[in-house]
Amino acid sequence: MSRLKEKYKEEVIPAMMRDYGYKSVMQVPRLEKVVVNIGMGEATQQANIIEAAERDLTSITGQHPVITRAKRPIAGFKLRKGMPIGIMVTLRGDRMYDFFDKLVSISLPRLRDFQGISGNSFDGRGNYTLGLKEQIIFPEIEYDKVDKVRGMEISVVTTARNNDEGRRFLELMGMPFSRESRADG
Repeated sequence: MSRLKEKYKEEVIPAMMRDYGYKSVMQVPRLEKVVVNIGMGEATQQANIIEAAERDLTSITGQHPVITRAKRPIAGFKLRKGMPIGIMVTLRGDRMYDFFDKLVSISLPRLRDFQGISGNSFDGRGNYTLGLKEQIIFPEIEYDKVDKVRGMEISVVTTARNNDEGRRFLELMGMPFSRESRADG
C-alpha cells in the first residue's frame, strides 16, 4: 500500500471526522481521480510535437496518454474538426496516489521561488486544478532530452461537497497551499 494511502487512513480520516463531525467513515472526502492534461495548439502545424509530449507524460504518470482532438473547427487558429490539440491521462487507484504523493512531496518543492500554491483554484465542488509552466520539475524528465518546455494542468477530483471541505482535505493530504490563500479561507 502506498505511503499516501496509509496517511489517508491513519491521519486524514480521523482529523476530518473530528473537524466536520462526520458520523461515518464513508462521509469523509477522498481522492477520486487525478487528470493530467497538456494542451498543444502548436500540434496543428507539427505532428511530431505530440509524440514528444506523449513520451514525457507517459514517463511522468506511468500511464499512456489519450490524444484529445478538436470538437469543432476554428478558422482563426487554422483548426479543423478532429485535429489533435492535446493529450491527457486520467489516474485512479494506486497510480493516482503515487502520482499525487510525488507531486506534493518532490515536484512542487522543485519549483523556483516556491512559496506554496494558490488556494483559489477550487471549482465550487471541492475539486482543485493546478497549472504548471514546465514539465521539468518532475524527476523522471531528463533536462537534456527535453525538446520544448511545456505546461500542464493537473486536476485533483475529490468527493468533497464544497471548497472548504476540499481545501481542508487536500491540506491534510499534504498539498502545500501558500499562507495568503489559507488566510482568506
